[in-house]
Amino acid sequence: MVSAAALKLRAAPGHDRPLDLRDFLDLLVEEGQLTQPELEKLVDERRGTGVNKQHVLTYIAEQKLQDKRRPGHMLDLEALSQKLAEYSGQAYFRIDSLNIDAARVTQVMSFAFAQRHRIMAVEVNDQEVTIASAEPFITSWEAGLSHILRKTIRRVVANPLELQRLTTELYRLSTSISYATSKGGRGRSSGPAITNLEQMLELGKGKDPEANDQHIVNIVDWLLQYAFEQRASDIHIEPRRELGNIRFRIDGVLYTIYQFPIQVLSAVTSRLKALSRMNVADKRRPQDGRLKTKSPEGNEVELRLSTMPTAFGEKLVMRIFDPDVLLKSFSDLGFGAEDLARWQQMTSKKHGIILITGPTGSGKTTTLYSTLKTLATREVNVCTIEDPIEMVESSFNQMQVQENIELDFASGVKALLRQDPDIIMIGEIRNLETAQIAIQAALTGHLVFSSLHTNDAPSAVTRLIELGVPSYLIKATLIGVVAQRLVRVLCPTCKKEAEPDHTIWQNLIAPWQTTVPKHVYEPVGCLDCRETGFKGRQGIYEIMQISDGLRALMDSASDVGKLRQQAYREGMCSLRLSGAQKVASGNTSVIEVLRVTPESLGH
Repeated sequence: MVSAAALKLRAAPGHDRPLDLRDFLDLLVEEGQLTQPELEKLVDERRGTGVNKQHVLTYIAEQKLQDKRRPGHMLDLEALSQKLAEYSGQAYFRIDSLNIDAARVTQVMSFAFAQRHRIMAVEVNDQEVTIASAEPFITSWEAGLSHILRKTIRRVVANPLELQRLTTELYRLSTSISYATSKGGRGRSSGPAITNLEQMLELGKGKDPEANDQHIVNIVDWLLQYAFEQRASDIHIEPRRELGNIRFRIDGVLYTIYQFPIQVLSAVTSRLKALSRMNVADKRRPQDGRLKTKSPEGNEVELRLSTMPTAFGEKLVMRIFDPDVLLKSFSDLGFGAEDLARWQQMTSKKHGIILITGPTGSGKTTTLYSTLKTLATREVNVCTIEDPIEMVESSFNQMQVQENIELDFASGVKALLRQDPDIIMIGEIRNLETAQIAIQAALTGHLVFSSLHTNDAPSAVTRLIELGVPSYLIKATLIGVVAQRLVRVLCPTCKKEAEPDHTIWQNLIAPWQTTVPKHVYEPVGCLDCRETGFKGRQGIYEIMQISDGLRALMDSASDVGKLRQQAYREGMCSLRLSGAQKVASGNTSVIEVLRVTPESLGH
């Protein structure tokens, strides 16, 4: 049943009526959220400040009132916007810029029209246009817009601040793309136009940028800032035949966020290559570069860039490295108490080799850097050789592989050994020569960290044997192996308790038998996590410490199954068991662990 205050709010006269503060506060009083004296105080304060241009909901949200229907929560802008939608009889639209087709919605109306009426198109199809507004009782624009578009208009209510921000951002981006496209030429035969854009980017270094150059600058700035806001770990710029894709990887999942005309995409790639000191003219060979910039909060952020020639042009991937990662504790990274004890026991050794295994993007570098950061004291000389250097860290002495001058991992390690290091980190063991050098370093009194591409920890031993490393050298030098994966962490705001599924749980922990946890949680989705149900990632670990029992099984015909069984008997937890512990503690879901981990092999 609609309340009297709500009916009063909806009863618009014959002309437009902006949302009235007192009318909305009357609804909150009727709901029990406010008392009448509190209402009068808020009205008097707003009148006294003379801030009438500020939206009513924004003003109320700034008062930081307690939500009496949700103890522990505030009447924030999002909650107030939902109430306005309810009171006005319109649907509420939660703005997620990742799901908005910017190219289509900005064509519905001009920026001036959107600004004047404080509206914006958020969804467009052949029959209907969805228009978001924070003023549901202003209707004068509807008839004219519907006539021009020849489509039905569906009204929704949105957060006024998010609406204003998105309107400005998307139209500014659309304008930059439009101008860049018109200056760079249209159609498929855009080769010369792209070249011109690249030349202007180069020439613009020593003078004020020309108009076209400035539009590309705006697009790149927006792209980076937006990636930081969305907590993206990677930016993918992918050329296609006519339109290129911009995709973000957020918490391990790729999202398409925009499509650029191919000539604009090429110019964006060229600018990023120039900024990261790559050869802009060379499009035939893969290149690596790096770039430092600042996030909206003012923190320095490092980006590692990599290009790859494809059928339709250069594909560019930017890996975003958050320097705060190195400041995280091991528990924040995902180490449990038992895992951490085993890891610290391994890293406290004075010499030997410690290997970290896992696919690309599994967090190996983060674990290595965080560990080296703790070990790099004043008394310890830490040297690394990487391809490329992932993050520049002042605590280490870092060297980058450069194949063009014959500086590979093997020759790099030889050079490092002459620098009197205590700890050496080798980015990756790729061949027999690198493995042999690493083993020689370990035999001569150095602690060596490196990575290897295998699915689990026991397979690292057989991989070294396959490379040609004698088993007696592995026995003499290997301290331990860690396999790891990253699982998405359930959003603490919206996760909900669920009934454990015994069948799925048994699939997760097989072939072991453990008690099904009393409480498990599953993702829901809210504003904090962008409706994904997950926010952030943590590591799960399979830690195999090399014991006498394992050494006895290492020979030229090493059976990985026997190694695995012995490691399990000595207390090693598989990746799935490690994930099951995180499920039982309420950090992630069973489905998420099954998604990222290989099947546990026989006990």
